Order: sequence, then C-alpha cells, then structure tokens
Amino acid sequence: MKELNVMIQRFNPKTDLQPHFESYTVQVNEGARVLHVLHAIHDEIDPTLSYRYCCGSGQCGSCALRVDGEPVLACMEEATDGITITPLNLPIKIDLMVDLIPKIEAIASLIPAPDNMFHLPAKAQIDEMKPLRDCIECLACVSVCPAMEVTNFLGPTAMRQEMRLALDPRDTGTRVTDAVRDGLYTCTSCQACFLSCPKKIKIPAKAIEKLRALANIQGFTLPRHLEVAALIEKTGRSVPRTAESFLEKMDEVIEPHGPIKATVGFFVGCMYNLRQQQSALDAMEVLRRNGIRVIIPKEQVCCGSPLIRTGQLAITETLKRRNIDTFRCRGIDTVMTMCAGCGSTLKHDYITPFKVMDINEVLTQFGIEPPARLSVKATYHDPCHLMRGQGVKEEPRQIIRQVVDLVEMPAICCGSGGGVKSGMPDEAAALGRRRGEEIKKTGADIVITSCPFCEYHIASHTKKPVKNVMTVLLEGYQEKDRQEKKAESS
Repeated sequence: MKELNVMIQRFNPKTDLQPHFESYTVQVNEGARVLHVLHAIHDEIDPTLSYRYCCGSGQCGSCALRVDGEPVLACMEEATDGITITPLNLPIKIDLMVDLIPKIEAIASLIPAPDNMFHLPAKAQIDEMKPLRDCIECLACVSVCPAMEVTNFLGPTAMRQEMRLALDPRDTGTRVTDAVRDGLYTCTSCQACFLSCPKKIKIPAKAIEKLRALANIQGFTLPRHLEVAALIEKTGRSVPRTAESFLEKMDEVIEPHGPIKATVGFFVGCMYNLRQQQSALDAMEVLRRNGIRVIIPKEQVCCGSPLIRTGQLAITETLKRRNIDTFRCRGIDTVMTMCAGCGSTLKHDYITPFKVMDINEVLTQFGIEPPARLSVKATYHDPCHLMRGQGVKEEPRQIIRQVVDLVEMPAICCGSGGGVKSGMPDEAAALGRRRGEEIKKTGADIVITSCPFCEYHIASHTKKPVKNVMTVLLEGYQEKDRQEKKAESS
C-alpha cells in the first residue's frame, strides 16, 4: 500500500457558484490507477464525489478526465502523489462528470445503401478504415481542440467519423460536403487531438487531411489555398518574393569559426527564405560559433506542407523528390530544419535517406558555448508542429534558460497552422488573441518561439517583442563578447 495526496475539482451546479478544489489523502495499492483513487475516496472518505466509469479496462471511454491538465482515461493512468484531477474541458454536470451527449449525438451514423446497391468493403478499404475505427468516443480530443473554442467546428471525432464513412461503400451519405459544412477547414493541424487520444488515432493526418484531399477533388478548396498552391507550382515557394532571398544571400557552405563538430544540410523553408530572414541569418551565426558546418543547397523548394495540410496533392510528390535528391546528391546524412512545419513534414510525410533534426535538437546534441545571461524575463511559445509534431519540447528550453529567465505559460495553438491563417483569418486572429492574453499574464518582457509562422502571427497579437530562440542565443553571445572586450580594455 502507498499513501497519495490528490487535489480534485468539485462542482455541484445546484449548490456551488463556481468550481473549487478539495484535497484528499488515500491509501491505495502500488500501481493503482486514478480510477482506483477515485473509488477509494468515494468508498472511504466522501460518497458525494461524482465521476463516471464502466469497463475499467480502457475500452469504453466513460472515465475520461484530466490529470494535471492532460486528458487521460482514469482506468489506465497510474496515480502518483500530488496529482490534480479535473473534468474534461466540457460543460460540467457535477464534479468530474461532463455533458457528453450533445457532442456524441453530432457524430454521424451510417446511411445504408438499398439492397440492390449494397457492396461490402474490399480489403483495401477495410485496411484504410481500420485506423479510424478504434474511437471509444471518450471526447478527450474534443476537450482539447482549439478551433472548437472559437468557431462552430464540429470537432475532431466528428471529422474522424466522416472520413471513416466516406471510405465505406455501404454508406450513402454526403460525407465530404457534410465535413466542409461542419468546419473541415478550421482545423489548425495542432495535433492536440492525436496526443490526447487514448487510442492514438491520427485524426489530422488520417481524417482531416484525407477529407480535405477529397474536398479538393470535389472543388471545395478555399480560394486562398488555391492561390498558395498556384504560387508553389509557379515559383516553388509558398511565399511571394519581395526581396533578395536567404538562399541568394548565402554561400552554399558555411564554415564554423573553429573546429568542426558536425556537418548538416539546412532545409531553409519558404518563410525563412523570403520573409523571416533575420532569424535564419542569426541561426547561421550561432551554428558557426558552435562548430556546426552548414551546407545550404540552392535547388531546394517548398516542402509541400501547405499543400498536404490543405489537401492539394497534385505536385507534392514532385516537391518531395526534388528536395530529397537535392540533399542526397551531396551525400548529406543529417538535414536540419528551423521551421517547425517543415521539420514535421520532412519527418512524417517524407521517406528520406537522411536523418531530419530540428535546430534545437542539433545544438542540444552537440552542445553550445555558454552565452552571457541577459537581464530579461521571457516566455516561450511551443510551436504545435515542433512540440506535438516532433516531440521537441525540452531542447529549446535548455537553450533559453542559459540566456534569460523563463516564465512558462500554457502550451496552446496560436492559430497560424493548417492553412487557417490564410484561409480562415478570423479564426486565426481569435486564437492569436487568446495566445496574446496568456503572454500578458506571464509579465514577460519578450516572447520566444521556434517557428516562423508562430513568430509572424504572434507578433500581431502582443505588444511584446517576439524573437526566435536563435536570435536570443546570439544576443547572449554578443553580450558575452561585449563583456570580454570591456574586461580586456579595463
């Protein structure tokens, strides 16, 4: 047996004006799950505690709640000392029980074909449906979806079902049309639904993007997304050229100032090539200072992410082949990205003969020269395609903490991904304002991030300077140089 202290959010709408927390100390067996803790509290301490459960084996989804802010199944999550248990971010009925019915009722049902048109799915169709059939309707994904908080988006599990039915020859519903009506293009591809899903259903990749591809064939693609696709096909870039590009400014090989620790190829990305160039220039100086030799092939083009996310797949294979061949022909075995979206695309949508690493991973792996500390309080925005898409969370923080004092804030989507900023600007602005409010709460002097889209978008929704991790690190080096020069001259 072990003793655990837990905090549980309580709320009875009949007697309470607002939710409040109560603390409990319980004795449970080693390895006990959160559900066992709730049972112990209910049976031994407080029989008024309300929560749901059914199967107790991760198959029904009824016991979904949040532990330390993250959605989990209570029957599967191991309980640890000091945890905080709260309901899903849905309307509360009482305590840990939320109202599931409206969202579940919105999930589409199969509309069967008449007997004379009935066809069983072929094996290939069954295989394509399989990744979408495991949903247990726990609504963990719905509880974390940022789009649903600012739009009328029906939600990730509804989109999952629309795609599952679209693949089923027994169904006669207008699934693509329904998905467009229900907010298909409001998904920011933030991946929060996938990470919260106890069954790890890849809703953005297996449902949203697939539905958008079908929608593209049927002529539903948003006008602004069509414009971006036309620009990529014409120029190889998703951003219009307004000045000399980063690729034009730089030599193909950037040698470090001292001994070579490693050689990487640099996949620049459209934003750093044509819009956020200073961040990329700062990064090159940081890499030179830290012994990283950088090869920058000039033939590289857009990674295809804006097309893949919006379902426009006609030229994506051509883009992939060109980019892969560009780095492969130079014998490059590690390709470095700075753009979170490019990095996630190269890691998940490409099959590459080389390793792909984010710049924060590269510098953390090979080590950095210690910078001087700056008298600045900063907060860090986790880019969705870096933290959730690539699992890179601690590496940028390890770098940042060496330069400035870091104040954390909730990791929420800023609204710039998934084609939302270009195609649904009002939604992007609403999510940007929400990000700006969280920044303000931190009292930070600056905002740091590691994605050009986040840099560009967040800057419109905060009065604080928004800087790239590499820019802040370079400023630490510049301050170190000033201090050393001052010491030499005194």
